[in-house]
Amino acid sequence: MVKFIPSEMDRVFSALSDATRRGILQRLKTEPGLSISELARPLSVKLPNMIKHLDVLSDAGLITRTKTGRTVAVHLSAGPMREALSWLTQYESLWTTSLDRLAALVERD
Repeated sequence: MVKFIPSEMDRVFSALSDATRRGILQRLKTEPGLSISELARPLSVKLPNMIKHLDVLSDAGLITRTKTGRTVAVHLSAGPMREALSWLTQYESLWTTSLDRLAALVERD
């Protein structure tokens, strides 16, 4: 049996594939340093599930956690998204060309 070892980019895309985790990152972008409880509250996610989501984001390098006393603050770490964006940018011409053709078709009629 082949054992698959995911790369950093694989972990980033896997972490970003979940809507809850994308929501967490979006919230951390505008409200850095929230506690785990503060992050969980508007999402109606129980703390054990929130911790699992944060573990995935942390494994992908997308967040950092700092503990002060009993409070764990979560911060966005967007650096790993650069490699993913760079990879996606290689394919930008494919969808840009298609959109340009669609615009030309619409404008012609």
